Amino acid sequence: MKFVNSSAGFQTDCDLWEYLLVAQPDEEVNEKLWREKEFFRNYYDSATIATSHITIASFLSKELMEETLARWIQNICNLHTSFNVTLNNFSGFPPHIIYARVQDPQPFKKLAAALKIIDGFIQSNDCPPLHLIAKPYVTIAEALPEHIYNTAVKEYAQRSFHASFKVEKLLLFKRDASMQCRLINTFILPQPSLLFD
Repeated sequence: MKFVNSSAGFQTDCDLWEYLLVAQPDEEVNEKLWREKEFFRNYYDSATIATSHITIASFLSKELMEETLARWIQNICNLHTSFNVTLNNFSGFPPHIIYARVQDPQPFKKLAAALKIIDGFIQSNDCPPLHLIAKPYVTIAEALPEHIYNTAVKEYAQRSFHASFKVEKLLLFKRDASMQCRLINTFILPQPSLLFD
């Protein structure tokens, strides 16, 4: 198993697909993030706009394993509850990514710890190790030229941003070699009061 700090794409071969397990902000927060990304694109004359999600895990897998993986992920989600996420200000991963920070990463770390169980299944089927995100975040801009990143990270350290949303479901996407994503499954997280009734 490998922890990573970005959701950069993997090299895939013809037998393996890339899967991404993500949490997405609600419509209101997504709109606020989109305005921030548009500002970045216009201000820095940058063509790259990233999607608004928080990657929890990514892995390469054979398509025939999809159904089993979906069942395991849903079982894991059944043991967790929905939770609130606050995005607070900005930071960067040198030398190419500017992101909105997740204020409290603990709910994501608990999910990541529970997802470790599927790593054995993935690797026993001749697939590379599961990648768990070490630091949850929402990308504002990615694949930046280093000179734009160096300017932007200093300026974005001074900008403020605050938004909150509730994570009530996780989404599993399959990404092909052309980087097109297709939704494979939605996993509902129980409400806190329902889990122990």
